[in-house]
Amino acid sequence: MFILSNFLIALANIFNIILTILYWLILIRALLSWVNPDPYNPIVQFLNKTTEPILGLVRRMLPINFKIGLDISPIIAFLVIIFLKYFLVQTLFDLATRLK
Repeated sequence: MFILSNFLIALANIFNIILTILYWLILIRALLSWVNPDPYNPIVQFLNKTTEPILGLVRRMLPINFKIGLDISPIIAFLVIIFLKYFLVQTLFDLATRLK
């Protein structure tokens, strides 16, 4: 069972890294939106291409009457990422610990 345990630990670490990177990319994009960056900048294009699928999904899921002219999709994405880090990653770690 140690092989399955090690696999789950590795999977939890990968999820943790991916979620952390995604968190920082969304945070940087939200901060850059305050200063109106050049849309042709390669860094801005990279940030938009990597975060738009998640933020676009959150925007589509918001009810129409909740759209107040302020984009709160990064905040909701942060909450989902934090939930996944505490629930999914921690559950995988705990499950791997119990299998050892």
